[in-house]
Amino acid sequence: MTLIIENQLFPMINWFKYSFQYSYITLYSCDEYKKMSFRNRYVVAGSNGIISLSVPVEKGRNQRTPFKEVKISYRENWQQNHWRTITSCYNRSPYFEYYQYQLEPFFTNRYDYLFEFNLAVLSWLKGILKMESQIHVINNSDENEIEAVNFTDRWLPKNFQADESPIIYPQVFIDKIGFQPNLSILDMIFNLGPSSANYMQQSTIHSRL
Repeated sequence: MTLIIENQLFPMINWFKYSFQYSYITLYSCDEYKKMSFRNRYVVAGSNGIISLSVPVEKGRNQRTPFKEVKISYRENWQQNHWRTITSCYNRSPYFEYYQYQLEPFFTNRYDYLFEFNLAVLSWLKGILKMESQIHVINNSDENEIEAVNFTDRWLPKNFQADESPIIYPQVFIDKIGFQPNLSILDMIFNLGPSSANYMQQSTIHSRL
């Protein structure tokens, strides 16, 4: 079976939770870019609560253009700001040092297009999580999927934590702000490391029961 879903930036945990259940993941690069989604933003947990990080794009967020043509803006130093925030939030987590040198190049190297950047991040995360699902990018809206489940924009910034059965795991600031469900997958891998894959697989098993 195939899952159709948007190409998120540092995808949220639920993105992977459900993607693990499908053999094929389809990402549409030809769809119109949508503002107020997780295509150019992700959420992490700090000592005072959830922090939303977003990547600025050229011509603003309201451009009516295919996702694959949306260019990243470097007019402000968002890469440095993001990396400082991530370091501040997770430098005390068990596995931050284990992954930081693999992750940091995403905040030093420049990518022209947002879709390309997200895809590179996804490829790295797929390896970290030992995810066997195959990623299929569709560049032509005329292509059709057979027996596909569509989860596009199922989670948005306004409702992403409305999950009745989240994956529970230790978090850095859980004593201060409580458990925060469905953050960026970065939160899970910094806290669980290689065990993240097991948590995902167990979640997949339970969700099928």
